[in-house]
Amino acid sequence: MDPVSKETVLQQFHDTYGYPATGVWAAPGRVNLIGEHTDYNNGLCLPVALEQRTLVAAALRSDRTVRVHSRQSDETYSGSVGDIAAGWAAYPTAVVWSLAREGLPLEGIDLAVDSSVPVGAGLSSSAALTCSVALAVNDLHGSPFSRDQLVKMCIRAENEGVGAPTGGMDQTIALFARPSTALLLDCQDGSTEPIPFDLHNAGFELIVIDTRVKHSLADGQYGLRRSQCVDAAQALGVDSLREATVDQAESLSDPILRARARHVVAEIARTRQAAELLRNSRFSDVGTLFDNSHASLCDDFEVSCEELDVAVAAARRGGAIGARMTGGGFGGSAIALVPVGRGAEVTASVGREFAARGWRAPHFLTAVAGGSATRL
Repeated sequence: MDPVSKETVLQQFHDTYGYPATGVWAAPGRVNLIGEHTDYNNGLCLPVALEQRTLVAAALRSDRTVRVHSRQSDETYSGSVGDIAAGWAAYPTAVVWSLAREGLPLEGIDLAVDSSVPVGAGLSSSAALTCSVALAVNDLHGSPFSRDQLVKMCIRAENEGVGAPTGGMDQTIALFARPSTALLLDCQDGSTEPIPFDLHNAGFELIVIDTRVKHSLADGQYGLRRSQCVDAAQALGVDSLREATVDQAESLSDPILRARARHVVAEIARTRQAAELLRNSRFSDVGTLFDNSHASLCDDFEVSCEELDVAVAAARRGGAIGARMTGGGFGGSAIALVPVGRGAEVTASVGREFAARGWRAPHFLTAVAGGSATRL
């Protein structure tokens, strides 16, 4: 298959629909450096956008029809404006539904989708899709909505349209990322601060380890963690765990709620500390925070799995100065902060451990902090 590019998605559009697209829009995947399961607790998180992107070629129609073709599935969905599809097409059609609900006078649209963001790897392929579609639809109507508004519409598309209880981190980084920076996102007020993240000049690289597993036992577990956090906050008499202290978290009598709250409170503090270290170019000190974050996600929040734990431990043995799972958990990806020149040792170490257990070989990519969604 040809690499993902503007030219290939334009050709895909023409081959599918028989006429040329008006334009192509792209939005990035993301990797979260630290601040996991904090976004829906009004906390802090620190994502970076990836160079891997989802591309959407688009053109308006005038007959109330919405068509979406995915190169990854080689399927074409066709329905009406306001209808939300099942399966993969739920995401783009939910975006159309969300924007139309805000009063956008959409009469129909054709979309062709292609992507280099790995699906199911915890790298936010869903937000890359929803944000690229949202930007395309918005631009084709003269950009009546700001990017802040598009973030909210994409969140609603996933929450209400698709039924995925995502927080706002993924959509925010997709639409507000800057090259060579991480984005410190305060999910309490929606404010953002760009944090310098020029890894290469600091002598490091960030390796993403896609374990290529997603455990079915995780069905409903993301939503369960959210509800447990709500229960913990209510038990403490605070609006969210963002307001809780370490002592308050430890005071909870229910051991499960205590563990969940302990992770969230500590993870918010780790995220704040990581941002401060990066502001001062202290990359080597961030590794310990990665390690502590993974231990907390494994022990207190219980969203890791054997493959992630093995990947993290093997990366550390291979020379990483810190490693952690990233994303929702129960599979997906881990990240490793690695001195330049040690990457091959780290990937070989992880590969050996997976092979020794008879697991599929993991995929690796080097994360480079890229820019936000744009028209190409």
